[in-house]
Amino acid sequence: MAYCLICLNKRPDEEVMEIALAENRLIITFDSDYGELIFKHGYKPPAGVIYLRLKEYSPEYPGQLIHDILSTTGLQFVQKLSVIDQNGIRQRNY
Repeated sequence: MAYCLICLNKRPDEEVMEIALAENRLIITFDSDYGELIFKHGYKPPAGVIYLRLKEYSPEYPGQLIHDILSTTGLQFVQKLSVIDQNGIRQRNY
């Protein structure tokens, strides 16, 4: 799997979803609105969405966490909303 970071933090959520759909990109976000966009409004980015629901953390922690999960767990994120918090990872297919 190839990784590419595109920072879209000032764009509307719907625009980020459209880019993810068009370019088959995985969305990694701290924004809880993406679940609603998927399950209420029908957006279904094929590469998936990872929602980081973290409370307190160092600036390095989210990146290290994602790296560790992608490189060691074998989890699949395709067509799933994945919620990652201090208690673990939950996934829901869409």
